[in-house]
Amino acid sequence: MSDDLFAARAEETLGRVAPLATRMRPRTLAEVVGQPALLQPGAAFRRVVESGRPVSMILWGPPGTGKTTLARVISNHADAVFETLSATSAGVKDVREVLARARHRLETDERRTVLFLDEIHRFTKNQQDALLPGVEDGIIILIGATTENPFHEVNSPLISRSTLFRLESLGPEDLETLVDRALSDKERGIAETGLAIDEEARRALAERTGGDARLVLNILEMAATLATGRDSDTIGTPDIEEALQRRIVRYDKTGDQHYDVVSAFIKSLRGSDPDASVYWLHLMLEAGEDPEFITRRMIIFASEDVGLADSNALVVATAASQALAYVGLPEAQFALTHAAIYLATAPKSNSVTTTIGAARGAVLDGPAPVIPAHLRDDHYQGAEALGHGEGYLYPHDHQGHVVAQRYWPDGQDPRILYRPTDQGAEARRSEWFAAVDEAMGRRDRRN
Repeated sequence: MSDDLFAARAEETLGRVAPLATRMRPRTLAEVVGQPALLQPGAAFRRVVESGRPVSMILWGPPGTGKTTLARVISNHADAVFETLSATSAGVKDVREVLARARHRLETDERRTVLFLDEIHRFTKNQQDALLPGVEDGIIILIGATTENPFHEVNSPLISRSTLFRLESLGPEDLETLVDRALSDKERGIAETGLAIDEEARRALAERTGGDARLVLNILEMAATLATGRDSDTIGTPDIEEALQRRIVRYDKTGDQHYDVVSAFIKSLRGSDPDASVYWLHLMLEAGEDPEFITRRMIIFASEDVGLADSNALVVATAASQALAYVGLPEAQFALTHAAIYLATAPKSNSVTTTIGAARGAVLDGPAPVIPAHLRDDHYQGAEALGHGEGYLYPHDHQGHVVAQRYWPDGQDPRILYRPTDQGAEARRSEWFAAVDEAMGRRDRRN
């Protein structure tokens, strides 16, 4: 009994000195914010938790999205002992000790053990293999947490024995809920300070912390200390800025400024000004703009404004989007800046854009197309009797792999839709293609 009393007092003391983010950690599913795909009524994850019979699982998502919290809630619902290891410091010996304790509990108390393994992707193959017997035999309920794609970083035998659940970054509304909860909670929060937070500071805190609940509460706690230190009863934007250690960029993501800034970014890229381009890029990033929105615009720009002058621009822009999905911010800012500089300094051509307009005009303004017989599909029984494919000349059988024949619909005069520019790789390609046009009996499209 004395040991239990001592443990209770120790836990109470730790609770008082623990950081705000730790004190405010949800204890039940009802307290968890965000993650509607996991927590909505009827969702598989919610049913597993509420059943009290959890399965081994891997929780995959960005930092501060509630992986540790959900693991603890699962353990509480299952009335299991909660043990935790960090893959950055634990080894095979630690894993075996946890498995031994878990086996002993099952044999003596019939009580199960939830092992929460943080950063499971950092475990080596041997360390992950050491977990397999305990997972297979049900000695432990393994809950692995990772910020990396588990299919790339976790052994397939372990993945096959676990259920994968994907967590998403929390939205600003979710984070504002956490801020309000911490300010009003008398037991675990900072309600005793009597502090309020002004609307601009509250919104900035929720929007500038990357969907990370832990970071939001850490910054709020620091900002509250700063506000108290200057004898203020309100946490303001300067307190949030100082706690974040960076200036908060004022930027309305839903108003005109959102469109004006991205317009300035695209026009700077088009104008081949890499300095202005990266300025507008980082204004958007610092202001909390959706980085996927930025990469989508760069991918569009790569074909719309660079196009055939440097076809590698599309590869670079698409790679930046993939890098963002793989590593996330802030690390992905390197790839985004890389792409912006490449696009700004690439030669420019809008021939793809003008060709789209010309092609749509030809389709919409012209008559219904009549496909020439020699261009029709002849890869089915009976096509020959219909004359399909008859007279088709296979270009690879001719000199230069080019042969003059009709490709436009019957009854329509061939038109020039694509007109190359004299920029970059497109200029070199157009020189070669002029010879193709001549061989085909077409007029010079460069004029």
